Amino acid sequence: MITTLITIISSLLSIAFFTIAERKLLASIQRRKGPNVTGFWGLLQAFADGLKLLLKEIIIPTKANWILFLLAPCLTLVIGLLVWVFIPFSDLNYLTNFDYSLLLVYAFSSLGVYGIIGSGWASNSKYAFLGGLRSAAQLISYEISIALLLLPVAACANSFNLIEIVHQQSLSTWFIFPLFPVFIIFFISVLAETNRAPFDLPEAEAEIVAGYNVEYSSMTFAMFFLAEYSNMLWLSAITAILFLGGWLSPIFFLPHSFIWFIIKTLLICFLIIKVRANYPRYRYDQLMSLGWKIFLPFAIGYFLFITAVLISVS
Repeated sequence: MITTLITIISSLLSIAFFTIAERKLLASIQRRKGPNVTGFWGLLQAFADGLKLLLKEIIIPTKANWILFLLAPCLTLVIGLLVWVFIPFSDLNYLTNFDYSLLLVYAFSSLGVYGIIGSGWASNSKYAFLGGLRSAAQLISYEISIALLLLPVAACANSFNLIEIVHQQSLSTWFIFPLFPVFIIFFISVLAETNRAPFDLPEAEAEIVAGYNVEYSSMTFAMFFLAEYSNMLWLSAITAILFLGGWLSPIFFLPHSFIWFIIKTLLICFLIIKVRANYPRYRYDQLMSLGWKIFLPFAIGYFLFITAVLISVS
């Protein structure tokens, strides 16, 4: 119980500092200052924003389904934090160790779309409803590709256990080298899965104001915000485990440690922020075409190719 509580608190603190890091990096790329007033170097800005949202009034739209309206952000946040239970930080630092932990992570992450659909439907707003439908279509499109991209990793590791996947990389090589095309498409799918630029169509302010969360305020809005950044963090952690060796040291004479896992996770987070700063938003038809006509056929074909190679060398 105490370990679980520490994990949740650490996740929330990581999310808070992740928002500050993103704003500072975007400011640096765009040649402006970013947050620099609240606290030393602006490090308390996220906590000031959280306190502001906590003190604001929760407004429920007229004729909205208030039960589902309040339940949707809670469901999204709980699922975003629950996934951390299955993620190992090292050989010794983990909360659970299931044989099919990779499948459990994928299954729980898929439930997050219900909170987004529920919020869009319950808000009694056409903009929110359209944003929820966009998010549902987008998540379905890219979750199918992600599921098929996980199969080559599991085939190379001969396991769906996240710890065993890292152990297998210690015996051979990091999976980013034999599965580099899978890594690239997995990373792009992660951007679409988390509704991040350039795939932030469910929140496109120029088209649907703010999408599924347009009617939310106060802590209900903050829950969606926390869930989105939590999803980015744990998907970055999963990417580090599947392709970058997790907690394995990249330098042969240095010991393996969870510090390496944190560094690799932060590297993936940096790439996510960098993509947001550099690339414009896709059109929705381009997004759907990319998922169904390019990523899905490639994922199926590459899985068959890897399977044939493994059978031939076994």
